[in-house]
Amino acid sequence: MRTTLIAGNWKMHLLSEEARQLVRGILAGLARVPSERELLLIPPYVWLMPVAAQLRETSRVKLGGQDVHWEGEGAFTSAISASMLRDAGCEYVLVGHSERRHVFGDDARTLARKLRAALAGGLQAIYCVGEQLAQREAQETEAVLDRQLQEVLGGLGTEEMQRLTLAYEPVWAIGTGRTATPEIAQQAHAHLRRRLAEEFGEAVASQVRILYGGSVKPDNAAELLAQTDIDGALVGGASLAAESFLGIAMAGSGVS
Repeated sequence: MRTTLIAGNWKMHLLSEEARQLVRGILAGLARVPSERELLLIPPYVWLMPVAAQLRETSRVKLGGQDVHWEGEGAFTSAISASMLRDAGCEYVLVGHSERRHVFGDDARTLARKLRAALAGGLQAIYCVGEQLAQREAQETEAVLDRQLQEVLGGLGTEEMQRLTLAYEPVWAIGTGRTATPEIAQQAHAHLRRRLAEEFGEAVASQVRILYGGSVKPDNAAELLAQTDIDGALVGGASLAAESFLGIAMAGSGVS
């Protein structure tokens, strides 16, 4: 059975004391979150080790990095390797977030190299896919998702796929306040799972978690998480306040 993962991507936000306060708030409310739900914090690199120190008192909240380089070490100013992330306390890393694609220019070859480096380095990778508004309006969503899967995941083995999570993030819904309806999100998630089954088999497809990302908030999380193929959320702005992040983590569980 797939467990629900609620991941908070802090992006380039928060100073040191704000980060500490946020983690304290999440830990203070952790007992209210159903035990079967896994939480993940993805802070900026400079706060990884301080956050890791705060999380030592619980095994329920994991730590992740926002990106990874494809090499293990070298003259790559500003980059960070899988081994560095592991050493800082990370278990997860994002690969292919829409901002990496559309702001920083990460192409398919780059993302494929990053993903393989993350998996080879012992990390669990969250690979992000999703269409832009013009692509959705042109009814190209499924073709875009197919291409993003094939270009980056093609050739992976079963063992590698067991350490992979997908995140569907329609680019037109990220930080815009627009959210895909639960029906639209479920349709995309179901399509992704069918493609995984075709490429890697039903057993793998049934195990891979697929998160939804795109203006997830406490008031829309329950309906999204209730969908058959939505296994959690990749949360942006709402992860920057403890109560809203915890509200998403508790959504639909009957706990308030």
